[in-house]
Amino acid sequence: MEFISDPQVLLETLGPYVLPGLALVLFIESGALFPFLPGDSLIFTAALLHTQFGFSITALLIVGIISAFLGVQAGYWLGSHFGRRLFKDDARILKTEYLHSAEDFFTKYGPQSLILSRFVPIVRTFVPLAAGTARMNYTKFLIYNGIAAVAWVSLMMILGLTLGKIEYVATHIDVIAVLIVFISVLPMVIAYIKKKFFTRDNN
Repeated sequence: MEFISDPQVLLETLGPYVLPGLALVLFIESGALFPFLPGDSLIFTAALLHTQFGFSITALLIVGIISAFLGVQAGYWLGSHFGRRLFKDDARILKTEYLHSAEDFFTKYGPQSLILSRFVPIVRTFVPLAAGTARMNYTKFLIYNGIAAVAWVSLMMILGLTLGKIEYVATHIDVIAVLIVFISVLPMVIAYIKKKFFTRDNN
């Protein structure tokens, strides 16, 4: 669907409800178990076009951070209450392999995974659930979740405001959005390739 793949179209579709709509998207992608939403590029585009859409940078920053923070909280709650029961091998969205990837990420980086995963699509949606399933210390979880929300939203906004001053970026937002997604998923692609080659070499 075009409005999901193109953040500008999505923002325009939301009309006067652009900030509440943006908040809902960030909440869902941050831990409500639907990873296929343009979180990174949506914040970037919203910052770049904030004047056009009629909201302030301060409002975007506050809404973005709160939504991202609460989304991860929801993911932790789901993980602590339902855990792996939500996932199935043949599911269309809640695939077991997605949870395994998030659990591996969480095991490897510990609490820091809440910050690092913010910049990795799909993984960032399921790491909070993995943290909840593992019963991560809740106080520590709150601290790292807060840091992650501020860092992610702030960085994407800074990129939008800074690169938006470049004429090509301002007139080719769709291309930049695709580039952001590509850069975001690149670590996952590299990890997948390494895993495939490593497994093949050991067989």
